[in-house]
Amino acid sequence: MTALTLLLADGVGAQVAGPRSAEGALVLSPAQRAEVVQAVKEAYAKSYVFPDKVPAILARLEKAERSGRYAGASPNELADLISNDLRAASKDGHAYLQFDPQRYAAATAGNRATPAVPDMSGFEAAAARRGHHGLAELRILPGNVRYLKITEFRWVPDESGQAYDDAMRFLRGGDAAIIDLRDNGGGASEAVQYLVSHFLKPGMLEITFLQAGREPVQTRVLDNLPAGRMLGKPLYVLVDQGTASAAESFAYDVQQFKLGTLIGTRTAGAANNNDFVPIAPGFMLSVSTGRPVHPVSRTNWEGSGVQPDVVTPSARALDQAEALALRTLAAGAATPELKTDYAWALPEAEARLHPVAVSSALMQTAPGAYGNYIVARDKDGLTIARPGHPRWPAPRRLMALNAGGLFAVDGVDVLRIGFKPDAIDLWWKDEPNPRTLKRD
Repeated sequence: MTALTLLLADGVGAQVAGPRSAEGALVLSPAQRAEVVQAVKEAYAKSYVFPDKVPAILARLEKAERSGRYAGASPNELADLISNDLRAASKDGHAYLQFDPQRYAAATAGNRATPAVPDMSGFEAAAARRGHHGLAELRILPGNVRYLKITEFRWVPDESGQAYDDAMRFLRGGDAAIIDLRDNGGGASEAVQYLVSHFLKPGMLEITFLQAGREPVQTRVLDNLPAGRMLGKPLYVLVDQGTASAAESFAYDVQQFKLGTLIGTRTAGAANNNDFVPIAPGFMLSVSTGRPVHPVSRTNWEGSGVQPDVVTPSARALDQAEALALRTLAAGAATPELKTDYAWALPEAEARLHPVAVSSALMQTAPGAYGNYIVARDKDGLTIARPGHPRWPAPRRLMALNAGGLFAVDGVDVLRIGFKPDAIDLWWKDEPNPRTLKRD
């Protein structure tokens, strides 16, 4: 009989399945496949959060095994087949099996004879450090809109918080904030708690986790935040079908507490918090052992996902957020200078959302030399170059901002190009009037 060990996270975080692992030369024997299936059944019978669903899950696995569905399957194929059967029977996004020898080895190290709760902290901490705790990208967008990309919610005690402090100081310096959770499969609830605490008042109940046979676990907004809070700052959160589990938890908080605007497509709908069971000879089984209850809705997003406030294709979600942020900022600008700054940036964001068609006449007449600028045409449109300029070594793409012949220059936010018959206008951001250059 295959021994089972529950791999409990440091908190009640949850994560959906990640990428498949390389199989190498491992070939499973019929006996090994049978042991894997038996171990999966035992784990779900023992720990699954919804006992009323267990009979259907076990029946599905047994029927598949009797039919020969798993016969001859490679490790990754077996993991996929069992995952599909688990999800079909449970409708649970956290029900899955992965072939992951590296994690299995870390989970069972030192516990092979008498399995107990293994210590995965070293393995998880190393992965967190290599990925900068999931905080993948920081950018300043036009109009001082600050952007943060979080690929996963990693948490290492006494380390991840410092990385979040730096990221939150960066966001706090912006006029508005965009947090990108597209394709974020989840992670640790501690990271979600730390992040959302920056947008809520201290001590508030954030979420409650219910687990069979255990006392409820309440998560509250933290008191001590070195980077300070960002109450009232315009906040936009990007989500899509790849946003799952802990990432959905943050998005759900934003929506339920009315902290900002969700933009994109409906999320995955995986709310349950899961534990991992290592199964020989190299598998990790995800078993939902608890469920979250939000203090506002009194429920969660399991199965339904989180519906964004502004529905837009995932690929355009950032442009949509940028345009909404700039419109909001312009409407409430405290000074004429700020209003001018937002008004300068807005047309480019809107043009990316709704591309402007360039007339065939302009496409034909625009190419030429204008002083030290050269406009050219290729299959993708118009470009502009400054031969010999040390900071402008290659042609830059022009993007139409309106039907009147005004263009943005890719990578040069402070310049707009306007076309006239036999001339161009150079509109510099800090100059009230354009510089006109005749065609040579």
